Amino acid sequence: MELSKRKDVPQELTWDLSAIYATEADMYADADRAMELGKAIEERYKGRLDTPEQINACLDDYRKLNGLVTLVSHYTDLALSVDYSDAYNKERNDRLLLRFAGLASRLTFINSEILQLDAQVIQEAADASRENRPYLEDLLRQKPHQLDASTERALAALSNAFNAPYEVYNMAKLADMRFTSFFARGQEFPLGYSLFEDDYEYDSRTDVRRAAFRAFYDKLGEYVNVTAAAYQSQVQTEKVMATLRGFPSVFDSLLFDQKVDQDLYHRQIDLIMDKLAPHMRKYANLLKEVHHLDKMTYADLKLPVDPDYDPRVTIEESKRYIEEGLSILGEDYRQMVRDAYQERWVDFAKNQGKSTGGFCASPYGSHSFILLTWNDRMSDVFTLAHELGHAGHFKACNQAQSLFGTQVSTYFLEAPSTMNELIMAHYLLKTNPDPRFRRWVLSSMIGNTYYHNFVTHLLEAAYQREVYRIIDAGGSVQAETLSDLMRKTLSRFWGDAVELLPGSELTWMRQPHYYMGLYSYTYSAGLTIATQVCERIEKEGQPAVEDWKHVLAAGGTHTPTELAKMAGVDITTDAPLLATIAKIGDMIDEICALTQELS
Repeated sequence: MELSKRKDVPQELTWDLSAIYATEADMYADADRAMELGKAIEERYKGRLDTPEQINACLDDYRKLNGLVTLVSHYTDLALSVDYSDAYNKERNDRLLLRFAGLASRLTFINSEILQLDAQVIQEAADASRENRPYLEDLLRQKPHQLDASTERALAALSNAFNAPYEVYNMAKLADMRFTSFFARGQEFPLGYSLFEDDYEYDSRTDVRRAAFRAFYDKLGEYVNVTAAAYQSQVQTEKVMATLRGFPSVFDSLLFDQKVDQDLYHRQIDLIMDKLAPHMRKYANLLKEVHHLDKMTYADLKLPVDPDYDPRVTIEESKRYIEEGLSILGEDYRQMVRDAYQERWVDFAKNQGKSTGGFCASPYGSHSFILLTWNDRMSDVFTLAHELGHAGHFKACNQAQSLFGTQVSTYFLEAPSTMNELIMAHYLLKTNPDPRFRRWVLSSMIGNTYYHNFVTHLLEAAYQREVYRIIDAGGSVQAETLSDLMRKTLSRFWGDAVELLPGSELTWMRQPHYYMGLYSYTYSAGLTIATQVCERIEKEGQPAVEDWKHVLAAGGTHTPTELAKMAGVDITTDAPLLATIAKIGDMIDEICALTQELS
């Protein structure tokens, strides 16, 4: 169980970044081209952006430049994400980010000059170019919040500094944090971030699982102050930027790019905290009963309902499940799944220094790249299907839209990914009528898909909201404050059904989402949309699938409300969320009934 060093990982388990650049020299050549194009744009257009024609000519070149920067940045950042202890990749990534920050600073004149024009001129430019329209329409929205040219230039030059809190968090977590072994049952067990999150949290041996929990959170506690300092810097910076740009609150500022208002944001948190909690407490009590636990603790919540019925799945075997399961989305989608395996889009490896969790990066001009850690569990199949949902989304919108039309609101971003998890589950339910298998699929949906998005990330969002309320009121947060807020959030949701063990309050240290604005709540928002669309697909078949494909191709050219409406869901009301919570409750009731039947 000791983690390998990156250099010792079999190549077939790693992704192939040569799809972006065959060699490092090719990457540097594009970086130089970007710098040269930026210089040419500055010489050609600075002080001359006064007509729709000039605006679009400039943005055509600027779009090409952004394409180059996107490919270079992804190439270096993805290389770093698989091993944060690699000093060469860290230095290379930092050096190029610094170059591009300087470039962005020099080109801030583009937005400043355009925004000095009458809105009618900007709209004429937008109407004249399909490729540039999304960018110009976003500029029109930003017009009330734009600062003077010199300030915007200074802020762009400082972009790397604004990213520093996230870098500090990652370096502390992935490079500096060293776990020692723990003891249980008279044996020594190795421990690491991914070992805990991917293995021990699910271990059916109660003494081993709880001992791993204690050791893991004890180690987190050693880094509590540096992590809190990084987060305090992050949220204070966001508050300063909100004030500078004239937003009423930091919430309005962070929701601005998502193109949603506070009503949608607060509804998502409040309804789930109030309406879902009773269902999840019932699920926690079921876990306590089936595992014969002396008490239900925070260390026991990831247990499977049926630990002896957890099919092991190799990477090779997962191909059939995912290809067949997602085939309902069409032959093009099926071919994308094949390509992902054959062309090494996925980094399956488990190694020291690798980013935890999973993500999908989709640079414009290349295919997607998926990071996860494969543990031969069916849950990994769902994770890969989830990330392929992002890949399929951006494959569709990258083909249909210009680079400027692919900036999808984070409110909607998790809908295509969670949709794939639901499609996989529905596919599995049709393959086997056995009650034990049905219970396993349903409990996988509750324990993985819905727990991950409607509980884990939603509790993050509820905690995060309290942090921003303090910051908005002019306060500050330290480690003790953050831990207290997390403890209260967990207690409110789980009530007396779950005992919070010492260390549970440090859960705020585990996720990187707090450095990404108001992102955590969007997981449940996306899954709400996905649940309702999946119901449509089950009932209506191909017409609903075609609607969904049109939504994926629309990219960032519509607001989340418009995209949901295109898919047949009205997110301006409580109805979709309440229906989804009710469905979760029904699934938990069926799991309980099947457990009674099987016993």
